[in-house]
Amino acid sequence: MLIKKPEDFYPSEITPESVYLDRRKFIASGSGVVAASAFGWMPGFSGSAFAANASVNIWQQKMAGSLSKVKPGDFSTNEDKTPLEDILQYNNFYEFGTGKSDPSKNAGKLEIHPWTVKVDGECDKPGNYALEDLVKDSQLEERIYRLRCVEAWSMVIPWVGIPLASLIKKFQPNSNAKYLAFETLYRPEQMPGQKSPFSGIDWPYREGLRIDEAMHPLTIAAVGLYGQTLPNQNGAPIRLVVPWKYGFKSIKSIVRISFVEKMPHTTWSDLAPQEYGFYANVNPNVDHPRWSQKRERRLPGGFLGPKRIDTQMFNGYADQVASLYSGMDLKKYY
Repeated sequence: MLIKKPEDFYPSEITPESVYLDRRKFIASGSGVVAASAFGWMPGFSGSAFAANASVNIWQQKMAGSLSKVKPGDFSTNEDKTPLEDILQYNNFYEFGTGKSDPSKNAGKLEIHPWTVKVDGECDKPGNYALEDLVKDSQLEERIYRLRCVEAWSMVIPWVGIPLASLIKKFQPNSNAKYLAFETLYRPEQMPGQKSPFSGIDWPYREGLRIDEAMHPLTIAAVGLYGQTLPNQNGAPIRLVVPWKYGFKSIKSIVRISFVEKMPHTTWSDLAPQEYGFYANVNPNVDHPRWSQKRERRLPGGFLGPKRIDTQMFNGYADQVASLYSGMDLKKYY
């Protein structure tokens, strides 16, 4: 169920109760860095071996003013949010390793300030943009979205970001711009997964959207979650969030946005096109070749085991986005 968030409900109110109540215990036990990571996004939440780096702290300082003025956004879900610790410690970010805990273990060295996004292609305002310049004049919103992984697990995450459409308008795409192509940072000295001979990925990681998908009000450029700046392991300092698509479409740590006329190459659809299509819309009626997509495991589960729920068409956002694909065969264009 989608709801519009009431105006008197603020991001600071959604910190998980367990994290809030335990903060003094963390500090009293001498785990100051661990406690700070829960609120200031220093890499190292809950026992990780990493300390904060200076660029993370600089970016937090630069974002402090904007984050203090986050407003509730439209289209949020009223489902229970995934606890902070699970969001930090369970994710896919192959640049840091293929294991679910690898990003939280290995992302601490990533330098995220200064950060530049290159914009090129079919637009009138190309250039190299400092991230703070892209964000500073934008109203940050909180969007509580479902995240459905193609691996059949899911979360509910309170993102902080801006509608991608507002950024696109700044770059003034021309009539030839039919798609957006995105690239992730390539920095193997800080992203050890990019050095692995076993990943099979042709780095840098690439993704793409049709321009009408990119301009849709649900699509956001996220710069935070749970009311604070993005943690490194979750795609700092800026990532895409497209909630009606499988999670791999929401590319992390973006350094390039290109306006192009033809459908761009994307990492997973190039690597295994029979398994990962360009559109990657959540669809319980189209199974992955190796598993069903009809149900999903909602994290974190409970004492009785995994929480299994039915997967919804377009991840529950069909009322908002189904018209984008009117007349398309969604089994063919998966």
